[in-house]
Formats: sequence, C-alpha cells, structure tokens
Amino acid sequence: MNSRKLLSETQRTFPAAKVHCQQPSRILIVDVTSASWTNTCSVLSEALENMLCLACSLTGPCRVPLLSLYVVQNQQECLLPFTQVKENFARIQACISELRSLPREGCFPQGGNGVVQAVQDGLQQFKQYSRHTAAGGSTNSSVEITILTSQSSKEMVKQLEKKLKDVDLVSLRRIQVIEILKRDFLEPEDVEQHVPAEEPSSNDVAILGMDIDVQTIEDNVISLEMLFKTWLHDYGTEREHLHLLLPSGGFSHATAPKTTLMCLKCDLQERLLDPALLSGMVDGTMRAADLNSPCQMAAWPATVLYKLQVVKALKSEGVCESVVYGLPFIIKPTSCWQLDWDELEINQHSFHALCHSLLKRKWMLLAKREPQNTSPNWNIMMHSYYIIVPSDSATLLVKAVAIRELLLPSTFPALLAEHPERVHGPIESALNSLEVEVAYNPLHLKSNLYKYLKSMLYKPLHRQQAQPRDQRPERHQLKQVCLLPLTSLDSLCSALLVCFLQKGGQLPDTLAVQGRQHMAGATFTCSWQSRGIGIA
Repeated sequence: MNSRKLLSETQRTFPAAKVHCQQPSRILIVDVTSASWTNTCSVLSEALENMLCLACSLTGPCRVPLLSLYVVQNQQECLLPFTQVKENFARIQACISELRSLPREGCFPQGGNGVVQAVQDGLQQFKQYSRHTAAGGSTNSSVEITILTSQSSKEMVKQLEKKLKDVDLVSLRRIQVIEILKRDFLEPEDVEQHVPAEEPSSNDVAILGMDIDVQTIEDNVISLEMLFKTWLHDYGTEREHLHLLLPSGGFSHATAPKTTLMCLKCDLQERLLDPALLSGMVDGTMRAADLNSPCQMAAWPATVLYKLQVVKALKSEGVCESVVYGLPFIIKPTSCWQLDWDELEINQHSFHALCHSLLKRKWMLLAKREPQNTSPNWNIMMHSYYIIVPSDSATLLVKAVAIRELLLPSTFPALLAEHPERVHGPIESALNSLEVEVAYNPLHLKSNLYKYLKSMLYKPLHRQQAQPRDQRPERHQLKQVCLLPLTSLDSLCSALLVCFLQKGGQLPDTLAVQGRQHMAGATFTCSWQSRGIGIA
C-alpha cells in the first residue's frame, strides 16, 4: 500500500510504443466508495485478471495496447500509469493484487468529484503519452474510459457533463459508465446477459459531442469478465470488412444481367477466440489462420476486405454438419465512418430485410469467396465456399463449407430397426441417468484455461529441462556471510580466513575483493560461487 504514490507526486515516464494500432487505449476507473466493495473487489479483480491474461497470451497485434488503472477513494489515485499490456503481465498482476488489498466497506465517503478528477487526469496522462510516442513516429490516437461504480449512473453522467465542458476531448472515443448492482437490487428488466458495449443502446447519452454508454450489470465474475472481453473485439472503423454480393433483384429470377450485383457492406466479428492464437497452447502444432490462405478468413486483425458472392440458396435442413469446418464469424452491417449517413442507413435496412427473408424461407446461402491474390501460376484462381446462416437477431453467421477436393470418402451404415433387448436396457438406463439441459451454455463450463495461461506467463523465459541428480554438473548455491563492521581495512585477512574455513579448507581458484566504507570502519560480505570467492 505504501508503494503507491498520488498523481501529483509521481513524475510519469512512458515506454515507447512499438507500432501503430487502431485499438483504443484503455483507462479503467474503479470507484471503491461503495458499501458493497467487499464483494465487488474480489469478483472485479478476478474478472480483470482473467481477461488480461488472455490479452497477454494472444499472438499478433495486441488487442489492448495500453492500460491505465485508477481507483477513487477520498481522492483519485493512479495504481497503473499507461502501460503496454503485452509482455507486462507481471506488473499488471501486481497492480491487481494491490487493488485487492484496498480497504473494504465503509472506509471512504461517497462522492463523484473523485471520478471526474480521475477522468480529467487520465485524459491529461494520455495526452502526454501521445506527445511522447508521436516523437518516436508511433501513435495511439484514441482512448476509451470505463468507469465502474455502485453510485447512480444518471448522477454520474450529470457530473461528467458539468465538469468536462472545458476539457479537451479530441482523443476521447467514448466513456462507459458501468453501474454495478447486486442481484437483490436488480429490476426484472435488468436481469439479462450483458450486451456488448459496441451495440447501440437506448441508454447511450450524447453529450459534449461524444457518447456516454450507460450500462447496469451484476457484481459477479462472469458479467464483469464479459464486459472486459469486449475490449478484445476489433474497434477499427476505417473500412468495412466484408462485401456480401447478391444477385440484382433479390432471390427472384429477374431479367437483370447476372453481372449486376447488389452489395451489402458488412463487418466481421469473432464469436470465440481461436485457440491457435494463444501462445503456449497444446504443443505448438496449431497455427493461426493465414490471412492469405484461400480457404480461411480471419476477423482479427481486419486488414483484408473479403468479398463473398452468393451463388445459391440452400434449405436449412439440407446442410450436414460434417461438411462444415473452421471457426464461425458473425456478420453485421458495417459501422465504417467513411460511408455517408444515408448509405449506412440503407445498408442497415437492407441487411435486416435479408435476415428476415432468410428466416421466413428457412434458407441458408451458399457463397463463393473471391480470392484476393492469384496463385504463383498467374492464370489459376482458387475459390473457397461458405454457408451463411440466419438467426433471430440482426446478425448472420458465416462458416466455411467443404469442397470436392477436401472431401474424403465415408460410409454410413444403415441404422438397424431392431436390436437385442439385453443391450437396449443398459443404454436406456445410462441415458436416463444424465442431466438434461434445454440448451448448451458455454458459460457453465470451465477448462482451467486461465490458470494454465497464468502459469505460462509466470514461467521464466528460458527454463532448462530437469536432469537426474547423478547427471547434473557440480553446482554450488550462492552463499553469503555478513561479517561484523571492521575497524580498518587491515582486518581483511580475518574476513578471508572465515571464508576459507567455511569453504572447507580449500584454496580458492580466483579471488575478487571490494571494500565498502561504512561509518567509522568498513563492512565486508564474503561470498562464493562454484569457482572463487568474492568480497563485496
């Protein structure tokens, strides 16, 4: 606790950023003045640590490039100045441990001024950091602020609106005000799964020329973890990710030329993290998707514009799961800021109409991906195919589907109409003993992945393989003997004699001597390693 310094006492130094990244930097402000901080502290710390161990383990460009953490007690305090997340998990974990050690309930008076001051100071810190990194030719152009509080979110927004009128908000992309409530205090309409922050929300408040996203979530690990995991999504809005090309005139056999296509501009979003992107997973044989591969798509990083041309419609019940492979991606209407408002609106309405029509017809779409690059043989262009699946939301799901060249022959023997009763009974009994759930919920399953990743992050960079004792080279542990202060350097021989006796009477091969003057005399420390004696 004593190691922390108030902002006014700290001279900030910033590490040089390595690469330009469109992902925003993050400022997390934790209001610890609530009466329920005892429970919130533990679940918040666990959720934050879980997400950050993922962010540190993912290969490729860091999805959370910079993080700063403030706590608001009787005044704001910066536990973590802007720090590059990747390769700094030890420092971040120490900061989270410090967060866990904060005093519990009833220690601090409530008030919103500390939160507003933390916002102002965080913006000033980011401005200094940006100026520092711009001198090195690298920039992080935007920052997002997340405020976790148990105070009324409406009151918090009013205070932010009042206090930030004269503050430079050019680099601020968004403020999230997250009101944390216990389950006992939640209204029925609030008891629902957390909605990702990038979704439009009726609780968004537009002030100061920017959006303040107001949300209410429960104080449990899963809800807070899913909140922090929204930071792992792609936040780039410079361009759309996918063009979905449909025949002109919709699905009817129109007389328009086949070369005339209707284009829906979309964004891709990951539904789940690719295990191949986690460093240290399995045995290294798994490999992340190659952006140039004609058989795979990747939603992160979004550097490629994919084009999928719809070639057929499929009955939903006519697609066998055995010919679908790879990770699924979610398709949404694009939010690219470079499109004008009218085009964005028409594109969104067209996308919603497509989802509705596919659901009504119980259809899927078969689409061919147009290759970005030709093969080394310039006249050969390889295509991959995907199925596009509708849902009851305003999203589509895209999954790769097998092609002729990849399909292996398989035999599917017919199911016997009758079977002996002596085997039917035990099977029925075994099935009857199983617990039945209406739907699969992945949040109910844990694999100890977080513990595994944390253990990998804690490992030294180079660890030698353990050897049997009889095969290990002779090695002496570093020992140290602290002698009493000597009255003069002439007593050096006494120190050498002690070392000589403790060594077992063997003469050292090498000798290194250093003296350090201490008060009226000199203090010596005698130490040795495998070959030699050192006095420091």
